[in-house]
Amino acid sequence: MHRRDFLGKAALTALATGGVLTGCGVPQGTEFSAPDTGRRFHWRMVTAWPHDSPGLGGGAQLLARMLHELSEGRIQVRIFAADDLVSPFKIFGAVSRGAAEIGHGAAHYWQGKSGAAQFFTAVPFGMDALETQAWLHEGGGLELWRDLYRPFDVIPFPCGNTGAQMGGWFQHDIQTLADLQGLPIRAAGLGGEVLRRAGAQVIHLPGDDLPEAMAAGQLAAAEWMGPYEDMALGLHRQAPYYYHPGWQAPGFQVEALINRDAYEVLPQHLQVAVAQACRLAGEQMLQTFLARNQQTLDRLVSEHGVQLKRFPTPVLDKLRRLTQDLLVAMAEDDPFIRRVHAAYMGFQSDMVRWKEINAI
Repeated sequence: MHRRDFLGKAALTALATGGVLTGCGVPQGTEFSAPDTGRRFHWRMVTAWPHDSPGLGGGAQLLARMLHELSEGRIQVRIFAADDLVSPFKIFGAVSRGAAEIGHGAAHYWQGKSGAAQFFTAVPFGMDALETQAWLHEGGGLELWRDLYRPFDVIPFPCGNTGAQMGGWFQHDIQTLADLQGLPIRAAGLGGEVLRRAGAQVIHLPGDDLPEAMAAGQLAAAEWMGPYEDMALGLHRQAPYYYHPGWQAPGFQVEALINRDAYEVLPQHLQVAVAQACRLAGEQMLQTFLARNQQTLDRLVSEHGVQLKRFPTPVLDKLRRLTQDLLVAMAEDDPFIRRVHAAYMGFQSDMVRWKEINAI
């Protein structure tokens, strides 16, 4: 074995045995009993993202490369884009039953399993990307997330964030809350439920279907991600108005879902490599979105004539009140959501106070 390879493996093993497993994302209580036989592992990764997705799809590709490199070629990953193997909304089930070893998506797609899943993607008017990362890794959020998925034999790993999103594409101007009444709009997660309570006709569709649905008149509005992803999808050709701020997703958390059996059969240092690959790929994704969004937005406005609009303050104020009412109602109805809601809101309160102290 080359000295560099030996040192790389030794470093990962040191992480595993040095009491910092939680910090690098390895699940607490993991049993490290699998012998290292030199076996290679061939994983299938199913993603929720379109083929031409530059940021989200690019993040999945980067994760596959990082898994390969940090495992010294022991973990090889074949990637399937949305609908290649399963539809985006069926990724969780595919990973749970072992039809795929790893998935790359967003937790609010699995809200049918539990409404609490939505908190681990985005909370309207909630924490931004860095605050969410702090909550997950240092505030107990990741432990709650893993508790939620444990009955399904799926382990979630934070694996990227888009940062603040845009409010969406609209074929008609939004001046008052009445303009949302009956509006057919693609929206997801908690933000979608808030819009439904505001009177909109919320339609759940994966990203690949949005341009065709808007062109066919099935949708009059759609929120997806932000300029970098939205332009690649061609949404600027379907609606002239691009609204901000992205109240529904101040930060959009991306997850890697790993089948528990596939993970636990890995030897110890490869389990740590998986956790580190997810974290490194996630950091790069956020950096890419932060670097590309404004550049792409400038092109949308200057080259394609997109009209950048801000939601009127009274509309945002009403959406904020509806969000607060929704979260309280969800917490009252479900004990696990109550735990997640309390943890999230408590951490967000600390972040607000910290930002107030450091406001310039």
